[in-house]
Amino acid sequence: MAIDGVNGTYDDEDIDYSDIEAKYKVQYDEGLDNILVVDGVPVIDKSKMDKLLARISKEFGRKGAPIKTEDMFVPWDDKSGKSKGVIFMEFKNGDDAAYAMAAMNGHPFDARHTFWVNRFIDFEKFVEMDETWVEPELEPYKPKEHLRAWLGDPQGRDQYATYRGEEVQIHWHGKPSQCEIAHERTGWTDLYISWSPLGTYLASLHRQGIRLWGGPSWEAQQRFAHPFVKLIDFSPCENYLVTWSHDPIVVPEGAQQGPQFFSPEDEGNNIAVWNIKTGNLLRTFPSSPPGSEDGAKKQMQWPTLKWSSDDQFVGRVTPDLQISVYELPSMRLHDKKSIKIEGVVDFEWCPQGDKDRDEAEKAEQAGKKPKENLLAYWTPEVMNQPARVTVINFPSRAILRQKNLFSVTECKLHWQNQGDFLCVKVDRHTKTKKSIFCNLEIFRVREKDFPVEVVELKDAVTDFSWEPKGERFAIISSNDPNLGNPGPGITIKTDVSFYQLLRSKGDFKLLRTLPGRTSNTIRWSPRGRHVVLATVGSSTKSELEFWDLDFNTDDRREGPNQSEKEWGASIQHLGTADHYALTDAEWDPSGRYLATSASAWRHTLENGYAIWDFRGQELEKHILDRFKQFLWRPRPRTLLTKEQLLQVRKNLKEYSRAFEEEDAAEESNVSAELIAQRKRLVDEWNAWRTRAKEEMAAEIGHGKKVAEKTEEEAKEEIEVWIDEVIEQVEEEVVE
Repeated sequence: MAIDGVNGTYDDEDIDYSDIEAKYKVQYDEGLDNILVVDGVPVIDKSKMDKLLARISKEFGRKGAPIKTEDMFVPWDDKSGKSKGVIFMEFKNGDDAAYAMAAMNGHPFDARHTFWVNRFIDFEKFVEMDETWVEPELEPYKPKEHLRAWLGDPQGRDQYATYRGEEVQIHWHGKPSQCEIAHERTGWTDLYISWSPLGTYLASLHRQGIRLWGGPSWEAQQRFAHPFVKLIDFSPCENYLVTWSHDPIVVPEGAQQGPQFFSPEDEGNNIAVWNIKTGNLLRTFPSSPPGSEDGAKKQMQWPTLKWSSDDQFVGRVTPDLQISVYELPSMRLHDKKSIKIEGVVDFEWCPQGDKDRDEAEKAEQAGKKPKENLLAYWTPEVMNQPARVTVINFPSRAILRQKNLFSVTECKLHWQNQGDFLCVKVDRHTKTKKSIFCNLEIFRVREKDFPVEVVELKDAVTDFSWEPKGERFAIISSNDPNLGNPGPGITIKTDVSFYQLLRSKGDFKLLRTLPGRTSNTIRWSPRGRHVVLATVGSSTKSELEFWDLDFNTDDRREGPNQSEKEWGASIQHLGTADHYALTDAEWDPSGRYLATSASAWRHTLENGYAIWDFRGQELEKHILDRFKQFLWRPRPRTLLTKEQLLQVRKNLKEYSRAFEEEDAAEESNVSAELIAQRKRLVDEWNAWRTRAKEEMAAEIGHGKKVAEKTEEEAKEEIEVWIDEVIEQVEEEVVE
């Protein structure tokens, strides 16, 4: 090593760097593991290449596999001047390429193209593949649990879930001897529980996201990673799930990526849409739609995404601007454009009734297009234009009916669950705008041109509810001056009214009004006919009124000769009950039982739940500290045809006789068990007394005398009197 000059410079050629180079040598990836071949790409000309590559880059980025357009190579056919439908992609390393292949293989790019992704190095393997067929080995069959196994219960019992403290329990509900706990678990959820609409899944909310449980053993069926989730909403057919968190989505550096996780593109959003079967994330949205007014903070409407009854579409309203409808499962904006509606406030999809389902099944079998979905929305008064309610077909977007409204303060859309009627509850103000009254605009959807009937009311309506599968509805109205500003300890006086469609005249007529009530909630039985009027959320009143609207079906005659006294005479009060400080009331799926509960989330006074029959008789009541939630498990639609249901109703007496025999046999078994238990207790008592006397005799020393007395007294005779009718004669006395 030579030193040159005064400053001590060194000659680098004489220095040995081999040890440093070996230690810090950079290993270059000389293989082709990082190159993928994507097939199924649309065939285009060069004018569309930039647009296509940008969209493909966006699709890969949404799935957590970012790729730049300059890292893509498109082979061309020189003769036709078009691409060959294949793209080569070069990723940073083999791990990124492997993830992209797993995430995007089989990904639907559009309605006609699906990506098929392979490694570039696998092509040699495919070319040299041995084409000799080898019979594959059969894997051992592992049966999976049926997610609806509870429907096969021999006793036909329903289930309900309770959440108390940290413990969640699933109960069987039936006759007293059949009630039992089906499953229980501590720490099952961190926030609350929720059933899916058809009862297939039980959802639990955790800090990390959502878990779905099901099957007889209640194993985890699916998970969705949405941190700090607060609200969830299932689609009607249980195919999709919407989650919401107050905290915007944040994807930390190095976070796990994939179709089931958030990508950097989702950051800042609050709402996520998931596919339940695959667990894949479909799309995310912000809480406030783009273009909405953010100046005044309004309470978020939930559910913010509204599903069509067949799970084909989901819509979202941007107040004052538009309704955006997305197709499933792609979650792309339908027809690439929203429905522009100036001033739109809210909308609702029409439910799918039993008739609609039957027609859809027949159309599918015949290869015809099913009936379109109906969508109703309303717009307020703007400048000189009146408020308006509109019903349209979707996806054709054809307007079927419009109705202008005047002096409108607020509207609320209420569809009947079979889609036969649409009620628009219109809150109107007087000219001075000091008081509010209500009108009901009822659309008869099944009839030509959608005729509209108006029910004029003088008071404000606080609750409205259609009878399921019926032509009646109930309302709660009030003119109490404290209605707008209820204070602690103040009871609001209300009136409850029932209306029914009078088919001979084609309008809705008042059946009966129940004045001077304190009820604020209407709960119809899922089967119709029975209704409960409850006072919910009050610390001073907690009454439950049970009513039967068809107590005497013979009185339900409709005709020109029917008097006003006879109209509504079949409405009968069955009973009154009380559940102190109740916060929730819910019917079971059969419509035979009502559950009321007082949740610790609302107050801490006598928390717990009670179950009543449809007449208001209390069957069981449980006062439980830290009780939070009671939920009946929903049931799916019956698989029986109309003919089978009619046959069941026709032979109802025979089924009733069989059930009565089962009840009698059960009572007999209970009596036999009780007698056997009493006999066992008597035998144990006699044995103890004999043993005690023998011990006493041995201590005193008079064994012989005491033993003789013991033998005589040890035997007890039990006399049983049985009455038997030998002969019965009836005599008739003639005066």
